[in-house]
Amino acid sequence: MHAGFPIDIILLALVAGFLVLRLRSVLGKRTGYERPPLPDQQSVGLRGPTAPVIDGIAEPVRPKPGRPIPPPHTELGQALARIAAADRGFDPVRFLDGAEAAFRRIVTAFAAGDLTTLRNLLTPSVFATFEHAIAMRTEAGETQQTDIKQIVEATIDEAETLGDHAIIVVRFVSDQENFTRDRQGQLVAGTEAVTEIVDLWSFEHTINASDPVWRLAAARSG
Repeated sequence: MHAGFPIDIILLALVAGFLVLRLRSVLGKRTGYERPPLPDQQSVGLRGPTAPVIDGIAEPVRPKPGRPIPPPHTELGQALARIAAADRGFDPVRFLDGAEAAFRRIVTAFAAGDLTTLRNLLTPSVFATFEHAIAMRTEAGETQQTDIKQIVEATIDEAETLGDHAIIVVRFVSDQENFTRDRQGQLVAGTEAVTEIVDLWSFEHTINASDPVWRLAAARSG
């Protein structure tokens, strides 16, 4: 039998090339390296995990990668020291652990329209804004899907005390799938590709209050 041109091999190569392009359009392009997965965080409001105890001595909680604490000699470090001096329960490392847990809960609760969860994590004015947005989304017949793949960074950008209130602004850098579909299932906002999103969230807390929760008081894009 005469050996003809290998058409079947060429067809297979074309199909493989199409599938590769299709996957890249859905998943997005890599930025040159793959970030290692982050460990799961405990969700305990904004209090964070307790310090580990070794041989009966409480070890200080150390910051995790991507969560640096401002040095004490800086203006921001001094602002955090003033909050710690006024509020005996405050620790910046535990605060960031709790802030990350709250970020995950708030983002997913908003996507799901879970007002019960949101009510305890937001100030009244922010809750009213979220509640209105969820109502408008429901009325339009839209559904939102959000999947936080990982939080790459969580850093303190600002801190101050106003009377008996402490306010801390946290900069979150996260990899997310975040999109909205209409009644027909058509994509109307966002993208199914994994996207890096930067947020600046302001958390507020009444100093030495019996309620330990730091609530989201403002949010904007970074």
